[in-house]
Parts: sequence; structure tokens; C-alpha cells
Amino acid sequence: MGRTAYQHYIPPVNFGYVENELYRCGQPNELNFPFMEKLGLRCIVWLAPEEPNQNVMNFVDDQDIQLHHLGVLETGNASDPITEDTILEAFNLILDKTNHPMAIMCNIGRHRTGTVVGCLRKLQRWNLASIFEEYRRFAGPKVRMLNEQFIELFDTDLVRIPVDPPDWL
Repeated sequence: MGRTAYQHYIPPVNFGYVENELYRCGQPNELNFPFMEKLGLRCIVWLAPEEPNQNVMNFVDDQDIQLHHLGVLETGNASDPITEDTILEAFNLILDKTNHPMAIMCNIGRHRTGTVVGCLRKLQRWNLASIFEEYRRFAGPKVRMLNEQFIELFDTDLVRIPVDPPDWL
């Protein structure tokens, strides 16, 4: 039996709209690819220490999406907090409008993605209560206090703001 005209669009785990043409989520699977295709992504900021799986790599190639793997760890393990350097490297990509539409991803879309989004909210001058509420909504019962502390102490003065930043900054 052939495909019907009706297509199911299923977002990846922890998918969320961050700002215009900026999304967050965990690693998509084949069921999510039709949904992801509709976003028209130009760029993915991949924050997990390991490479995305082969199906994601094939999707990225098929869709001509730039994938920037920033989560590589020299030492430590996947549960180590994200580094300040990684956040700043991510912001160089996120704040460049030519990379949009863009998705920020890690395996589940909770901790590393949540920390980057939390630091972005701080850059946008959100209050900490609102930042932590958003972080906790995606982290669920797995909230990491180290990530919240990182967001609270993150120095936004280290971020290089482009000449022509996105409208939401």
C-alpha cells in the first residue's frame, strides 16, 4: 500500500521553539525526519560528546545541513557539565543569522542543550527564575544543579555580539 497524502509530523524528543528560526531538541530519529525537513534547517549545533547516529548524519547530508559538533570531550565523561568555551563557540554560530534556521541538539535535548539555551536567555536579560523554569521543564526529574549554577554564573560579557544580530537579541 502506498503512502497517503496525509503525513504524520512527529517532533523529536524535547523539541522546543527557542526564538524565530531557532529550535532545540534531542537527537531525531527516522520518524522525526519529515517534521525536521519542514523546519528547513541550515545548521545544527550538536553538543553531545559522541557523533550523531548514522541516520542523522545521512539526513544532514541529504538536506544539505551544516553540522557543527561542539560537544567533543578531551577528558571526562558525557555527564560532565558543558564548558564555557563550548558555549561561546555555540554562540558564534547561534548569533550569526546566516546559519538560521538552526537547531541546537544533544542526545536527549536536556542538559547541554538546556545550558546553552539558559545562557542565551541570560544574554537576552531574562530573570533567573524564568530561565530555570524553562531549563527544568525540559530536564524533567533530571535537573542538574551544576548546570543551573553554570547558567547563573555565566558571564555574558564574554559573548561577541555580531554587527547585525538576530532580531530577538
